[in-house]
Amino acid sequence: MEAATDSLHRSRYRIVIAGLILAAHLAVGLNMFAVSPILLIIIDDLSINRATAGLLVAMPMLVAAIFGLPGGLITMRLGLRRTYGAAWVAMGLLALSPLAPNFLAILTLRLLFGLGAAMMFTASGPLLLQWFKPKEVLVMNGLNSAILSLGIFLSLATAVPLAEALEWKGALGVFGVVGVLGALAWGFLGRVPARDGHLPAMVPLRGVFVLLRSRAMLLLLAADVGVSIQYTALSAWLPTFYAEVRGMTLGRAALITALLPLVGVFAVIAGALIPLKFGAPRIFLIVPGIMIIVGGLASFNFSSTPVIYASVILIGVGSWLYVPTLLSWTMQLAGMVPGNVAIVWGALITVSGIGMFLSPILVGFLRDASGTFTLGFLICSAAAWSLLLAGIFIPGGFSFSLSQDESQAPV
Repeated sequence: MEAATDSLHRSRYRIVIAGLILAAHLAVGLNMFAVSPILLIIIDDLSINRATAGLLVAMPMLVAAIFGLPGGLITMRLGLRRTYGAAWVAMGLLALSPLAPNFLAILTLRLLFGLGAAMMFTASGPLLLQWFKPKEVLVMNGLNSAILSLGIFLSLATAVPLAEALEWKGALGVFGVVGVLGALAWGFLGRVPARDGHLPAMVPLRGVFVLLRSRAMLLLLAADVGVSIQYTALSAWLPTFYAEVRGMTLGRAALITALLPLVGVFAVIAGALIPLKFGAPRIFLIVPGIMIIVGGLASFNFSSTPVIYASVILIGVGSWLYVPTLLSWTMQLAGMVPGNVAIVWGALITVSGIGMFLSPILVGFLRDASGTFTLGFLICSAAAWSLLLAGIFIPGGFSFSLSQDESQAPV
């Protein structure tokens, strides 16, 4: 087994696999918040309220959350190749958006996208461990997060002009085409090792709790869900907030919000490379934690344009800088074993997905009920303190150079 694993780590074909994994993360990024800049257009066109419109952002997160933890077990049963293929198909169905006759049809396509995104994320961890060395996994985690962030930026920046040129359903269809192309590419080029890297058919329920009950793992899960709550709330509603409250055009408001993922592209790459040489890993939780607290509160409490730009940049950097450290830390806590990583990353999807589902609905509901976005934004910003607290209280640390034969046995 060790010889086969080493052969995979040396294979040039892993470059192809890396490209396919990166493309999958790009597809998720393009479609995750694609509706956010055009929510006002959708609200007017379909005559729905803000809480209902928020479902287009929130419901895919709920589907991902429901699938997350059991999805880790399902992934091991289906195998990585079939799981990844099904994920691509589910995401590619968004290309049918221009044909959707009503809100329910659009929402259904968004739900299927959420399922596909969850399947892709759950399978990515085991796939990375099979093809890449531990230090390369850290870099790939950073690149995956960077390309995801780039996809979010591209959709936030281009959704409004595409909606003006093709109508809003056409814009959503354009972003969905990437999933169709990815499904075709994976069908021809996707490969996994024999027996899918010896993933077990099923892990006992007791083993799942053993993996997730440590203090360090619980703190990392809490950190990610807190950041996700604030990031989703702001990504979903800042364009509308800046247009309605700050008097900006919808296009300008969307471009300012697009800075969140744009600066995240560079932040997450830095988060993957800098820890290899400098600093204790907990620093890459504490510093981003401070940045997102300050930036989050400033983004909606100040009307000064320079402050708005600075705050959005702070949120963007802080919300992505920690990601490679968090993902690599959870992989080590899972013993660097593919089956265990599928379960742990499934748990991440579940807890973060629940937060990402609730936050845009909460903000939209409170806006309709109170006439202001501020209360909802404040609640979501309070959740983001979890990253700083995790960095302060998390026990121990980890090494980015851990090899697979040094890690613990699978559960």
